[in-house]
Amino acid sequence: MSDDDLFTALRAAAELHDPVPADLADRMVAVVAVADLSREYALLTLMEGIESPVRGDAETTTMQFSDGAATVLLHISRAENGRRRIDGWIDADASEVRLSQGERTWTTQPAEHGRFAFEDVPPGLCRVQAVTAGDAKDLLTPQFEV
Repeated sequence: MSDDDLFTALRAAAELHDPVPADLADRMVAVVAVADLSREYALLTLMEGIESPVRGDAETTTMQFSDGAATVLLHISRAENGRRRIDGWIDADASEVRLSQGERTWTTQPAEHGRFAFEDVPPGLCRVQAVTAGDAKDLLTPQFEV
């Protein structure tokens, strides 16, 4: 039995014996709202129109963070070497975008239309900081896993 066959069988068993609760996303949003995390960090918002199972074959993740003044959209994909590529877009005037993971930090300047990317990022917990121009407050995301 190949690894792919084994993972397919495990996924089928998990879906049969431990299905994802239908109200999981609604409960998560309620918990975040109660905790009022938006005071300290940008709030992770659910992406409408993106149908993706919690458990699946997908090797990509799309996340959106917003603090009310700026929004960052991240598309995370897995490279063949096991590392990650993070493509992002910011709708605010940012002078640079920083990706932090533990003691390591990657820095880039957004291109036209706010596009930026980080390549060869190892799996783990990350945080994005968008350094905005002028008097605007920087956007700092909560930690997320890549």
